[in-house]
Amino acid sequence: MNFLLETLQLIVMSIYYNVEAFVRLFIPFKKKNVTGEIVLITGAGSGIGRLMAERFARLGVSLVLWDVNQEGMKETARLVKEKGATRVHHYQCDCSDKVEVYRVADQVKREVGDVSILINNAGIVTGRNFMDAPDSLIEKTIEVNTMAHFWTYKAFLPAMTANNHGHLVSVASTAGMIGVNGLADYCASKFAAIGFAESVALELLATGKDGVKTTIVCPHFMNTGMFDGCNSKWPVLVPVLEPDYVAKKIIEAILTDQVYLLLPKSMYILMGMKKILPFKTGNLLGMYLGAFNFMDAFKGRVKKE
Repeated sequence: MNFLLETLQLIVMSIYYNVEAFVRLFIPFKKKNVTGEIVLITGAGSGIGRLMAERFARLGVSLVLWDVNQEGMKETARLVKEKGATRVHHYQCDCSDKVEVYRVADQVKREVGDVSILINNAGIVTGRNFMDAPDSLIEKTIEVNTMAHFWTYKAFLPAMTANNHGHLVSVASTAGMIGVNGLADYCASKFAAIGFAESVALELLATGKDGVKTTIVCPHFMNTGMFDGCNSKWPVLVPVLEPDYVAKKIIEAILTDQVYLLLPKSMYILMGMKKILPFKTGNLLGMYLGAFNFMDAFKGRVKKE
């Protein structure tokens, strides 16, 4: 009997959430007030990390900026103050180093307070074929793009669950949903980041901590320093994204408690195609979603998000 009831519940809830998603396409959800929240952004020294910080500056939050690049982070702090932020704190932190993450997190708790919105944004890409990538770079990619999320969650999630209030944001990639030629280590790290974020989100729901919201962001390649020189083969369907647009959509997703954000919107259709097409056909998408002359754009350099 329980099996039948649970099956019926699954069907009803699936219909409900699909209808909700459809309605959301036409009627935007009310945005929540984040005034007074403590927002921590990793990788805030450049790219969309900096742009998100600038947008949060107008919302009355306390900003905590983390980056391994101290000069870039100081520049972000200066820019957000110009945008109106009055409470800005910045800390140099290598998110791939567990000990350093815990140490700096304790410093943030003492000097600023408990983080209530955590945005895991820091990331790197090597841009080399799998067999050409040194072991050290593969390990660094996993440490920054995946393991760092484990350590920041461990550091800041306890306070959120104690208060049943907060928001966890994982900035992943569409490369975390479909394999891309020439990005084996990067794709693996982003697949793992998505799986981790989804699993923690389910743990929170299972333990009744529904006040802690989660958002998983999967943008296509962006026009940042990380992907300089890359061009989309399908610019109309899957354009290279402008970082300011991505930052804007991420902030909107956070303010409306959107669970998944795929950019551009065509990615929702393409991801569905991957699920229903035969293996070989579906995975051809991974070759064409990659950028034209993708490997030439990197020239063996490690790039940071």
